[in-house]
Amino acid sequence: GHWNTTDVDVLAGGQDAGGRKLPSNAWMALRRLGWTVSCEAKVNDRIVRMAQEQAGRALRSVKWRADLVAGVLAFWPDDPKKRTGEEWDAVRAAIPGGEYLPSSVIRSRTRQITGFERNHGRRPLDVFELEPTPRVPRMLLLAACDGQQATIESSQLEPTKALLRLQLPTRPSPQTYRDWTWVECSITLPPTVAANAMIHLPTLRIAGGKVRADLAHTHPVPKIQRTGHTVALGVDWGLNTLLSAGAARLHDEGQITDVGAGAQFRAAGVLAKQYRLRRISERLHAKTDHYDRLADPSLDGRAARLAEEIRRVSARRSNLNDALAWSAARWTVDQAVAAGATVIYLEDLRSMEAGGMGRTQNTRLSQTVRGQITDHVRHLAAEVGIAVVTVPPRNTSKHCPACLTPLRHRKAPDRPTVPGWKWAICPGCGWQGDRDQGAWRRIAARGLAHQTKTVVDRTSGAMVIHAVVDAMEAKSVITATPKTHRTDRSKTGPTRPRTNRLTPGRREVPSPTRPLGRAGQRPEGHAPTDRTRLPRAAHRHQGVTTISTHTTSRHRPRGAALGAGFHLHAHASPPRWAQPTPDHTVRIGSLS
Repeated sequence: GHWNTTDVDVLAGGQDAGGRKLPSNAWMALRRLGWTVSCEAKVNDRIVRMAQEQAGRALRSVKWRADLVAGVLAFWPDDPKKRTGEEWDAVRAAIPGGEYLPSSVIRSRTRQITGFERNHGRRPLDVFELEPTPRVPRMLLLAACDGQQATIESSQLEPTKALLRLQLPTRPSPQTYRDWTWVECSITLPPTVAANAMIHLPTLRIAGGKVRADLAHTHPVPKIQRTGHTVALGVDWGLNTLLSAGAARLHDEGQITDVGAGAQFRAAGVLAKQYRLRRISERLHAKTDHYDRLADPSLDGRAARLAEEIRRVSARRSNLNDALAWSAARWTVDQAVAAGATVIYLEDLRSMEAGGMGRTQNTRLSQTVRGQITDHVRHLAAEVGIAVVTVPPRNTSKHCPACLTPLRHRKAPDRPTVPGWKWAICPGCGWQGDRDQGAWRRIAARGLAHQTKTVVDRTSGAMVIHAVVDAMEAKSVITATPKTHRTDRSKTGPTRPRTNRLTPGRREVPSPTRPLGRAGQRPEGHAPTDRTRLPRAAHRHQGVTTISTHTTSRHRPRGAALGAGFHLHAHASPPRWAQPTPDHTVRIGSLS
């Protein structure tokens, strides 16, 4: 009943008719404004509070979307597909906080308004005409209740159990308070809930035919520091390799070294399933639009079934994105804990919008869950006292992490047939590696060098480094880890091992001569004296026995090229000419 601009502005204004400040609880604010409800059944007043709390939260959350749509409508561009620089400045000035708003959000709202105009022949007046009344999920916000409706306490005997007691009706339409009774529900606490945590009343909802409890709990955590970090985890965003992370250490001398080789979080399978669901959703929307253009009443049943199928596909996509975001965030925080890092540095990609890479690639990049991952990383990192800071992404994949020289990108040497330019080579210092592995080194080094420039954003409350300082950027290089040497290198024993001398690889003396009348038979064959160079072999199985000439060039294993010696990979020693005896003259290869 209050889904309109006037009532939403009054609720968001924060003051009632008498000028008093509205309470933070939504149900108390609605009652202060006199927005009451009527119930046909006999229910406790706490049940009414839960309904008012849910409605108040929905009305408060629409205020931001209303201001956004109003700013876009107030400065509508001449070409909705492409705004000029002046039009961008005007629309950002009309939106509260528009200077920090990503361009993709404004463009998506522009496309939504353009679709409404195409269907209705005019532009909408506000967001309440552009969007339908939100559907109310089936859930119980027990946080709006007190001990007269619900209580919860941890089990003293089993630390992993909690007992929830709440009043529930015994019939579908209770008429008196006698139709209500107390019910005890045992809740199994997940392992993420600490033993000393204080649990609060949960939110009950139905999922998959079961009642799920979204349990909130509080427990003390270490205080997060903005500066003074020595070990940091750098995280780089990717597409198929969604995250690449590694740790870097800041030494007392000011040098920064990497800790380990880093790791990668690959989500190619999940992203492929996400891509298939997107294609299915596009086909279903195309069929629905076709039925709308036909305007045939006999197709209403099919259109309704398509609408239900679209809702199910959208729910699957949403659940898949949420599961992927939590899994990636949990992996990132676990990497930081394992490396002993006190800060996580992320690229600030809020304003990144894919373009110029083809329709398919642009859609895949635009639908990644980077924003959700960042929020979940902050949530999980705060639990263990690790700071999360966003740094400027400029030139993180372009410059060398060791000398800041522009890199040359090539195909990976281990996968030369895979398209892309994943491998980076530095022409200055010779560093080479995966470009994502070099990017997280650059991010971690930049964060450690600029940690004195870390500030807390007033709008979001997140820690961020806004700009890169050239003097600090020159120090954000990853140096080689210093090698450790023995302090005492005095000689305490023999330097050469006491082993028998190995047999020489080739014969060092000539072959013995035979009795008179026959020349000495050498293992490498006959060598005529009138030749200055031995003949080359035509093939390995030739009739004469020859060897290859001695060479100092690189080893060539082919037997035909080497002269077909004893073996395909064996090389005989060169011939040694024997000295003549006093009684007769002997020449190798001839007799005189």
